[in-house]
Amino acid sequence: MRANWPDDDEPKPAPQPLRRIQALVNTVERPDGADRLADPSDARPWMIANGLLAPSAELTAADLALAIEVREALRALLIHNAGGPRPGPEAVAPLQRIAAKGRLQAAVGDGGVVTLRVDGDSVADRLAGLLPVIRDGQRDGTWALLKACGNDECRWVFYDSSRNHGGTWCDMASCGNKLKNRQFRARRRADGPSGQVPHQGGGQRAQPVE
Repeated sequence: MRANWPDDDEPKPAPQPLRRIQALVNTVERPDGADRLADPSDARPWMIANGLLAPSAELTAADLALAIEVREALRALLIHNAGGPRPGPEAVAPLQRIAAKGRLQAAVGDGGVVTLRVDGDSVADRLAGLLPVIRDGQRDGTWALLKACGNDECRWVFYDSSRNHGGTWCDMASCGNKLKNRQFRARRRADGPSGQVPHQGGGQRAQPVE
């Protein structure tokens, strides 16, 4: 079980509860880095800590597959938030599936504050519980500030707290250099053992732009 993950020290965290969505999307370091949902021994404690799995529940392969599908559907929405293409029907289909399964229940708290929660305890239900978070963020404007890096070899999710809301995650020069180094290593590997080069940190995310 891996002890440290890139999102554990996220320097541009979103406020709660949007942070839960950011953390889910950032469980994988693209394009070929560590994936927190790839192994049940890594995924289980993280999903429990983030409210996506009941402590006593079994974590099945189907649950993990669904979580990964929802993660990538959310990423498509956040790419759009950063000025990317509007996600098509196939991209949002996992969100539509969990929306159809989840049964929302309204609750009235202190001071008359109305909240919505999903009435169910499966992984699908708990993932559906992220949808009201998106709805609330869309209404108060915070959802638009949760964005994915514009480089399709990165797509790390950050919260844009810059004054003009024009912030980016990566210095594009760093992102571009990472991609170039990755392609260079791939070519050297294709040349055979004599063409091997030392590991240069492939899969490590670039540093954020302040």
